[in-house]
Amino acid sequence: MKILHLDSSVTGANSISRPLTAATVARLLELNPGAEVTYRDLVNEPLPHNTAAARTPSALGPDATAEQKLEVALGQTLLDELFAAEVVVIGVPMYNFGISSQLKSWIDYLAVPGKTFSYSAEGPKGLAGGRRVILVSTRGGQYGPGSPYEIADFQEKYVKFVFGFLGITEVEVIRAEGVGRPDVRESAIAAAKQQIAELK
Repeated sequence: MKILHLDSSVTGANSISRPLTAATVARLLELNPGAEVTYRDLVNEPLPHNTAAARTPSALGPDATAEQKLEVALGQTLLDELFAAEVVVIGVPMYNFGISSQLKSWIDYLAVPGKTFSYSAEGPKGLAGGRRVILVSTRGGQYGPGSPYEIADFQEKYVKFVFGFLGITEVEVIRAEGVGRPDVRESAIAAAKQQIAELK
C-alpha cells in the first residue's frame, strides 16, 4: 500500500490536526505493515500559487519560461503522488469557515482538465477514482449536521465535493469539532482519536 500524508495546519506545535493525521497514518501502518508513506507539509514547504501553465501544460510552447516549466513539472509531481497513492490522509483544519490557502493551492494543482477530470456532452467526469481519502477535520466551532452553523461549513463540504468531482467517492471524515470551546475541546479530540482507533 502507498499512503499520501498531507498536513495543512498553520499553527505549528499548537496544531490539533497534525497529531491526529500522524495517528491516522500510524493506524494505517499498523493495519498494513510495510506500507510506503509520502509526506508533504503544505505549510512549511508551501506550493506556489499556480497559473495557467499548470492547468494547461499542453499549451506551453517553445517560448515557455523557466518558471512555467518548473510549475508544470511540480504539477506533474503532485499528480504522480496522488495517482500512486491508494490512501490519502489530509489534515483539514477550518480557517474562517474554509480551508487553508496552502491546501487550496494543492487542490488547484490537482484539478487539471484531462488529468483528473474531463468534460463531455454528458457533463463532467472524474478521472482520479479508485483511492480512499481520509480527511482529518478540526474546527473551533460546531458545524455538523443539525448545528445552527451548518450553513457555514465551507471546509468539509468543499473538500468532499472537490474529490467527488475528481471521481473519488470514498471519502471519510475524522472530526474534532468544537476545539475552540474549553468545555468541549478534550472530548472532541478524544472522539477523533476513537475514530482513528476504529479505522479498518
